[in-house]
Amino acid sequence: MDQPHTSPASLEPLLSAARAPKLPDRIRAAGQVDALEQVLAAANLAYHQDDAPDVTDADYDRLKAHLKRLLQAYPDLHQPRSVLDQVGAAPRSGFAKITHARRMLSLANGFDPQDVAEFDAFIRRYLGLAPQDPLAYTAEPKIDGLSLSLRFEGGSLVYAATRGDGEVGEDVTNNARTVADIPQKLKGTPPEILEVRGEIYMSHPDFEALNSAQTKAGAKPFANPRNAAAGSLRQLDATITAARPLHFFAYAWGELSEPLAETQSAALARLAALGFATNPLTQRCTSLEAMLAHYDLIAETRSSLGYDIDGVVYKVDDLALQARLGLRSTTPRWALAHKLKAEEAVTQLEKIEIQVGRTGALSPVARLVPVTVGGVVVSNATLHNEDYIAGRDSTGAPIREGVDIREGDWVTVYRAGDVIPKVGGVLLDRRPPGTMPYRFPKTCPECGSDAVREPGEAVARCTGALICPAQAVERLKHFVSRAAFDIEGLGAKQVEAFFHDGWVREPSDIFALEDRHGPGSAEALTTREGWATKSAANLFAAIAEKRTIALARLIFALGIRHVGETSAALLARSYGTWPAFAQAMDAAQDQQGEAWEILNAIDGVGPVMAQAVVDFFHQDTNRAALDRLLAWLEVEPAQAPQIDDSPVAGKTIVFTGTLERMTRAEAKARAEGLGAKVSGSVSAKTDIVVAGPGAGSKRTKAESLGLTILTEEEWLSLLDG
Repeated sequence: MDQPHTSPASLEPLLSAARAPKLPDRIRAAGQVDALEQVLAAANLAYHQDDAPDVTDADYDRLKAHLKRLLQAYPDLHQPRSVLDQVGAAPRSGFAKITHARRMLSLANGFDPQDVAEFDAFIRRYLGLAPQDPLAYTAEPKIDGLSLSLRFEGGSLVYAATRGDGEVGEDVTNNARTVADIPQKLKGTPPEILEVRGEIYMSHPDFEALNSAQTKAGAKPFANPRNAAAGSLRQLDATITAARPLHFFAYAWGELSEPLAETQSAALARLAALGFATNPLTQRCTSLEAMLAHYDLIAETRSSLGYDIDGVVYKVDDLALQARLGLRSTTPRWALAHKLKAEEAVTQLEKIEIQVGRTGALSPVARLVPVTVGGVVVSNATLHNEDYIAGRDSTGAPIREGVDIREGDWVTVYRAGDVIPKVGGVLLDRRPPGTMPYRFPKTCPECGSDAVREPGEAVARCTGALICPAQAVERLKHFVSRAAFDIEGLGAKQVEAFFHDGWVREPSDIFALEDRHGPGSAEALTTREGWATKSAANLFAAIAEKRTIALARLIFALGIRHVGETSAALLARSYGTWPAFAQAMDAAQDQQGEAWEILNAIDGVGPVMAQAVVDFFHQDTNRAALDRLLAWLEVEPAQAPQIDDSPVAGKTIVFTGTLERMTRAEAKARAEGLGAKVSGSVSAKTDIVVAGPGAGSKRTKAESLGLTILTEEEWLSLLDG
């Protein structure tokens, strides 16, 4: 099918930075950390909650690895509730919530044999094993589906829950009962309590049959089997799920009342005996060479498996050794996902078109002769930016040996279970005669304003922010997006239609719709195609419901550059109320003084984000539009955490040096959970400095100010008090 295009050009500066061998200085790193947190958080929501990924697996992994690299070099830039400390995404509304008895984790990734060798070497170092000592692993295909946890008590299925954010998932019990591969009653003598983890997926033949039926019924076909499986399981009507051909592979477990076995391989055999389907390609390997050989075998047979996979998972076989190795914050130390290389196809690039995004970024899109890549028909692909088309990276170094991409070229297109494909190489021997190098536009195709590429930027941006219709539409789409106002019945399609008809030009217009007369009025809406009295009334009710909005959602909805969902929540927690936030931004206008210092001292707010927020507030047009919007709204203060008898409630804490009992992220999260504010810098307003080994200038400043300085042990004793 034709892939919906979500412009990823804004990722290219981050991808270029991720490919660069040298790390940036601290100021540039702070900006990259802010942007990476925003992009990765949005990607988590799109993949885990919306079943509609808009960033490729390879790019997601590359960006996440770059974020880790930056935070290793600049640990003080680690943000509270960083994506590195999260698994999946929060469960969406419409389903009851289930708290997992044991967290559902993600997996660390490897991309080449060297990564697997390093994984094996790490395991041996951690366990004190010599290279020649025996050590076994299991190797199994990594299914590209939807993770599911099944809880059995007394051998009977009690509930089924999606991964959610790893802690809390969606209750999909009724839907799971319709899946043939999920037993309702276990065979043999299972443990009294047994949580089985596995993957819901759809086979290729079943996917093709489902899409054929969707097309005949006039319904929208699914993008790929993973989306089809996830969407089918997440139906509020279980009869729809029952009509969909879903399958389930079991590969792990959560809470147990007694052990299943002593090894991973024996435990899988036990699950099979209890009535679960397990993957027949799972193999026990006793050497690194055997692991890589099995990876090659699975890669070679990938196209004939009949279902989508995106890698091979290695796990230490001995469960006692798994227990010794333990867990990181989001991944087990004893497992690694070895990703498969992207699948490719060859097709012709017919035209290069430019799309304009919310921030004015000009994003080149390849319009292709439709071609099947990894079981999905592709007709659009990203070309990243001007440099990528010209055959160079952001530093000017050649890529593709310096070969440019032209309209009419025959190109390779690749994807790896992703929604957005990419143009890779150019087949020069098939380049049609007379083709010309592509000239990237110097003006915006939507409004004619100059398109400027600032020094150090990989992306050209339209300068006509106030007159550019493309930017206005994209900002309105962002305003009503799921993590912002999330107005039911007012999605991207409706916003675009209302904008082009002149009904909605800025956010306040949305709330004024029902009270208007003439075009855009309630009466006029009922005459539009697809609308009736009932649907119009539902829309106006949904809009009225969102006149009361959480502070974090409002900040995110404003679309301030560099402020993502995580950053918006951080700002909301730090300032508490809209008046306090707005007054602080006003006071920081000159980018100096106490208000500016406090903004920059918030742990997770770097100078790039701080400047973006202050600049936004001090554009007259923005403030006027904000005033018109706020006249309709009641902004709820940020919720304070439960802080009964907390010894640090209301105090400002700074962590410095190396923490040995917990990660920096865990320490910050615990402090914030007890009502403390975590700052990235020491000042006279700091109450406690927690100093570990290696603490330097921050400890020195704390001593000079006479502040309370605690060791990690003293800090933990205070909390456990």
